[in-house]
Amino acid sequence: MKIELIQLAGRDGDTTYNLQRTLDAIAGCAADTDLLVFPETQLMGFASAAQLPEVAESVDGPSVQAVLQAVRERGVAVVIGLAEKAEDRFYNTSLLLTPEGIALRYRKTHLWPSERGLFEPGDRYTTVSWKGLRIGLLICYDIELPESSRALAQLGVDLIVVTNGNMDPYCPVHRTAIMARAQENQAFALMVNRVGPGDDGLVFAGGSAVVDPHGRLLFEAGREACRQVVELDLQQLEHARRDYDYLADRRLQLPGQRVDHADGRRELLIP
Repeated sequence: MKIELIQLAGRDGDTTYNLQRTLDAIAGCAADTDLLVFPETQLMGFASAAQLPEVAESVDGPSVQAVLQAVRERGVAVVIGLAEKAEDRFYNTSLLLTPEGIALRYRKTHLWPSERGLFEPGDRYTTVSWKGLRIGLLICYDIELPESSRALAQLGVDLIVVTNGNMDPYCPVHRTAIMARAQENQAFALMVNRVGPGDDGLVFAGGSAVVDPHGRLLFEAGREACRQVVELDLQQLEHARRDYDYLADRRLQLPGQRVDHADGRRELLIP
């Protein structure tokens, strides 16, 4: 599987700018690319409390529909983040879009302190099988809580995709976390981060990375905008799980109701 990591700068609250950068990246992807991954809340950036009611959109709103049209034209899949409006609530949401539509919707379950009071936390983890891999989504701070990745592993995940908005001075924290989450769950894991300045003096740290199921770095970006293609050797999943299986050997199970859907999605509801 070939994945393009799109590490780039964004503008907070400027959907027009961010959407155009997204569409340009999709249009310019390689012919044999399977999946493109963008940073956290790529479409709206980190909107302020005043901006959020104006820029947040539903998942069937114009911005997601524009990305979906581009996905269909190129015949690829995309993981993209947005500020989602659902009724009178807002969520930090990531979507897996394929030419068939929205394959996954994940609402960030662990909110960073500055997000609390703006967004509602999600209430479930979810995975779906796509091109022979079971994919699960997480968002930024989620990877610092090992239970989040373990929940995806409990749903059979092969590839953990993290849309990231990590800022200085926390880059080393996420570097360590993404390697640990891959190794302890014997799955591929990748994160795509934003770069450059944001509002309120924030500086986004880059450091997008791909890790194999043994916890070994396959790629790590610097602090500048970049576009990197990584090809996953899916045999590494079998190799990592051949001699021992952490999921089978553990003595504690995460609580929560598991729901298996007819379309192949698996969900673990947070009790």
